[in-house]
Amino acid sequence: MGKLMGWFDFTRAPAGAAVETMHLPLLPLNAVLFPGGLLALKIFEQRYLDMAADCLKEAKPFGICLIASGSETGSATPHPVGTLATIASWEMEQLGILLISANGGRRFRIIESQVGPANLLEATVELLTEPKPVTPPPERRRLLPLLRRIVGDLGPKRIPEPHRFDDAAWVGYRITEVLPIQNLAKQKLLELDDPLARLQILETYLDQRKLLG
Repeated sequence: MGKLMGWFDFTRAPAGAAVETMHLPLLPLNAVLFPGGLLALKIFEQRYLDMAADCLKEAKPFGICLIASGSETGSATPHPVGTLATIASWEMEQLGILLISANGGRRFRIIESQVGPANLLEATVELLTEPKPVTPPPERRRLLPLLRRIVGDLGPKRIPEPHRFDDAAWVGYRITEVLPIQNLAKQKLLELDDPLARLQILETYLDQRKLLG
C-alpha cells in the first residue's frame, strides 16, 4: 500500500480556466464513488431519506465524499474532492429503509460547506473539468484483459454499459473501484486528474502483485 500511495502526483486545472459551481447536499461515506460507477446504498437516517426524496422529486444530484474524520451516522468532515451522484434506482422493502443505486457523475471540489437546518451537510462545489477521452496507450493495454474479465464476472448490474475500453479514464475508474485497497488510496486515485498517470499507477501496483499477464 505504501508503494501505491507514493506514486501519486496531483495536477490542477489550468490557470484562467472557467469554473463551474453548484450548491448541493452531501452524503459523507466510508466509500468512494467514481464517475460512471454504481454504488448501492442503504439509507435509514431521516435527514438522508428527506434528501433522497427531494433529489428524486426534483431530479437533481447530491454529492458523495469519502469521510476524512467522523462517522456516517454522526457528524463527518469529508475529503474535499467527491463525485456527483444521481439515483439510478430505488426500492423501499420496509418502512424507513431506502435502498438506492447511486450513479457517479462528474467530480467536484468543495469550496465551502455548512450544516443546514435539517442537520444535512451542504456545500458549494466547483465541478472539475474532465480531460478529453484518450485511448490507453500500447504500454498500458496489459490492463484491458484483466478489466474485461472483471466486467464479465460482475455483469452489467455492477458495471453498466456502455463499456468504454477505449477510454483511459473509464478503464482507470473501473479498475480502481474494484481493487481491494484502502479507501484513502482510492480517494487519491479519484483526485488524480491525468487518466494516463492513473493507469501507470494501477499497472505498477498490479504488476508488483503479479496480477497481470
